[in-house]
Amino acid sequence: MRLAVKPTSSVGSPAREHGMSLGARIASCIGILFGGFVFGLVGAFMQAYRVVFVWNGSTVVVPWGVVVMLVFLFALVRGAAWLIRTRWAGASLFVGWIVATLVMAVESSSGDLALSGGGRQMAYLFAGAVIGAASATFPLRESRIQRTADVR
Repeated sequence: MRLAVKPTSSVGSPAREHGMSLGARIASCIGILFGGFVFGLVGAFMQAYRVVFVWNGSTVVVPWGVVVMLVFLFALVRGAAWLIRTRWAGASLFVGWIVATLVMAVESSSGDLALSGGGRQMAYLFAGAVIGAASATFPLRESRIQRTADVR
């Protein structure tokens, strides 16, 4: 039994094999960048949600908003890269998220601040930066390797 793998040329890209031109990929990445910015704005407010349990006089705080937003960040970055078939799409979403998050972490001229300097907010910023950068740089899975079996 012999397996043959169809070689891919350096000129052709997986997105081109799926019918996307360079212009369509660039337009998609720009749209994904805007989507990442919107997700960053929503995440700046959603990360503050938490559940407080009081039991026998002790208090336990579960920051479920941070966890949910970080899971969504990972899923959206990987999903964007998978959808467009290029890591640039995942990086575009991550850049949009980081720009919006940093804008919300800077004090405005009126003194308003969406992301304060608390531990939960710092965990959201740093963990989001690590998770987003890591998930944007993971290689894509090869999904279209053609194998032919030659039985003699």
